[in-house]
Amino acid sequence: MPFHAKGRSTARDMTVGPIAQQILFFSLPLMLGNIFQMLYNTVDSIVVGNFVGKEALAAVGSTTVIINMLVFFFNGFSIGAGVVIGYHFGGKRFKELHTAIETTLTMTFILCVLFTIIGVLGVRPMLRFMSTPDDVLASASTYLTIYFFGISGLLIYNIGSGILRAVGDTGRPLMFLILTSILNIILDLLFVIVFHMGIAGAAYATIIAQFVSAFLTMFLLIRTHDVYRFTLRDMHIDPPTLKHIFSVGLPAAVQSVITAFSNVFVQSYINYFGSSCMAGWSSYNKLDSFIMLPMQSMAMAATTFVSQNMGARQEERATRGTRTAVLMSVGVTFFIAVFLYVFAEPSVRLFSNDSSVIAFGVLFLQTNVFFLLFNCINHVLAGALRGRGDSRGPMIIMLTSFVAIRQVYLFILTRYIANVPKWVGFGYPVGWGACCIIELTYYYLRWKRNKPAPVSS
Repeated sequence: MPFHAKGRSTARDMTVGPIAQQILFFSLPLMLGNIFQMLYNTVDSIVVGNFVGKEALAAVGSTTVIINMLVFFFNGFSIGAGVVIGYHFGGKRFKELHTAIETTLTMTFILCVLFTIIGVLGVRPMLRFMSTPDDVLASASTYLTIYFFGISGLLIYNIGSGILRAVGDTGRPLMFLILTSILNIILDLLFVIVFHMGIAGAAYATIIAQFVSAFLTMFLLIRTHDVYRFTLRDMHIDPPTLKHIFSVGLPAAVQSVITAFSNVFVQSYINYFGSSCMAGWSSYNKLDSFIMLPMQSMAMAATTFVSQNMGARQEERATRGTRTAVLMSVGVTFFIAVFLYVFAEPSVRLFSNDSSVIAFGVLFLQTNVFFLLFNCINHVLAGALRGRGDSRGPMIIMLTSFVAIRQVYLFILTRYIANVPKWVGFGYPVGWGACCIIELTYYYLRWKRNKPAPVSS
């Protein structure tokens, strides 16, 4: 197995060159890719909301938190793999890099089988647990069952693109997402409008497009001659490497899953107000997801930048990269927040023409949108900390803020103050603000005043 590239490499070495330029050139394709990936679910919402009905829109929206519970766990594994791969790539340890890639993909194939079984069997119990209304339950169950039967495509694409990101290549995953997002839109319109397949058609369109993106990514990893090539005959799990991946990724996975699970309770509070409020909340969440893309892209850039530079023993450069990523994230997110606040109604109207749905969507959007600036700091700092191998700190902080503090707020609000949609939705900013304060304090005390040894192999 060759460990060195033949010809021009598509990987990006982030241990040299201007910091802002490296982060920008890495994060821009990543952000565009995230936008197109977000289009998968958003197009489903737009199509079913306009051509099936508000109950179908509410069904798609109510399934998001359930999907996220499994996907976020897997993303934690992906983060751990990316840190380990980026660390070896930055340190030019290509044999260890190859071992990490083989271990990562072998474990991914095992998780695909496991997550499909768990997802399909858990659909009805989770929907009942969330107090999903009867007029939404059947559609939500149909959508989720189909989605989980095809979840392997999403997982394989995510881990494949994560490997490419770890070595600095964000361009080709972007091209794959553009292609498959266009395919998803075409299939959505074909299945829902032409073939009248309803919400099932939207689900089939999504999983077909995801399988195409997975195939393209795996084809690239197998056929490349670069240092990150995947060889089928070398598939195996190296226990020390897997342990290293999970030491970084498992805390991130646990944090993401528990946070997603706590959002099941938030969704159940929203479900109390009926399908119009649910559909408005769903519309707001789609827009909220888009505004979070720049900060998530900067967080991924920070993880890769920091892990490569820590692998190269350049701690000061890693710290400067973290600061740059935070400032860039805040600047971009602020302008998007202004735009969505001013154009809240036409933005929500993309998902539904129902006046009550629009009213709820605008209410949630305008109440929360500027508080997302807190999340710029939360996500980028968490990404940078994971890049250093410190995954436990962000896990504890985010669980405290996004789960404990948020749930205490919602419990007190709904039982002793006022159970109204606006202040239930404000539970998100309460968690974001608390997390920002705690994480800034932790980062300063842990990494600025005291500098423990960087992540090791």
